[in-house]
Amino acid sequence: MANTAAALHILVKHKEQAEDIIKQLKKGAKFQTLAKKHSTCPSGKKGGDLGEFRKGQMVPQFDKVCFEGETLKPHLVKTKFGWHVVKVLYRT
Repeated sequence: MANTAAALHILVKHKEQAEDIIKQLKKGAKFQTLAKKHSTCPSGKKGGDLGEFRKGQMVPQFDKVCFEGETLKPHLVKTKFGWHVVKVLYRT
């Protein structure tokens, strides 16, 4: 099982907004552009790039999708911080 992962994410307050972002991504919008425009997380300024992190470093719901979800596909995740659109780049 992977010990580290790298991901991009966009954090928003409302599920509808997160779902709309996923629709835009499916139509070809650039993840980094949408992160800079919509994300309320400081990582939004870097296109949503969270870099590489270890299993257990993120909140459980986020961790689960990063270590078990399909890579390079946007996922919708709810945490105590809000709604995340997560794109796992790779696992090691």
